[in-house]
Amino acid sequence: MKFKIVVHEAEEGGYWAEVPALPGCMTQGETMEELVANAREAIEGCLEVLNERELPPSGRHDKTVRVLDIAV
Repeated sequence: MKFKIVVHEAEEGGYWAEVPALPGCMTQGETMEELVANAREAIEGCLEVLNERELPPSGRHDKTVRVLDIAV
């Protein structure tokens, strides 16, 4: 998957970025390289949280609910 990030220069130096496709997903870095690495990690973390929220509550065995991993 590809995500666009919006990069801002931080007032105190370095950069911070937000991921418009994932509201609330933000990160920062001192250099552009660090920012990109941190953005990848932040996106992965946000996607993991979203995936966990889609799962049925623990202990619930609903055979009508399926979670599938697909590549896009």
